[in-house]
Amino acid sequence: MDIQSALYSGVQGFQRASAGVTDATIDINRQTRANRLNETEQAVTQAAATEQPRQLQTAEQPGSLTSNLVQLGQEERNAQANVKSIQTADEVLGTVIDIRV
Repeated sequence: MDIQSALYSGVQGFQRASAGVTDATIDINRQTRANRLNETEQAVTQAAATEQPRQLQTAEQPGSLTSNLVQLGQEERNAQANVKSIQTADEVLGTVIDIRV
C-alpha cells in the first residue's frame, strides 16, 4: 500500500467534507432567514391571508431545513472518517521511519 496515496486521499476527502459542511451551513442560514422573513410577512398579512395557504407554505420549508441539517451531519461524519485515514497513514509512516532508522 502506498502511504502517500492514502494520506493524499484522506486529505482530499477531508477537503471535500469541509466544503460540504460549508455549503450545508450556508443553506441552513439561507433557509433560516427565509423562514424568518416568511413569519414576519405572515404576521403582517395575517388578516388578509387564509389559514390553509399559510399551513402549506410553512410545511414545505422545514423539509429543506431538515435535509440541510442531515447533510451537515453526514459531512461531519465524512470529515471524521477522513481524519481517521490521515491519522492511520501518519502512524504507518511513523512506524516505517522507525523501522528503517
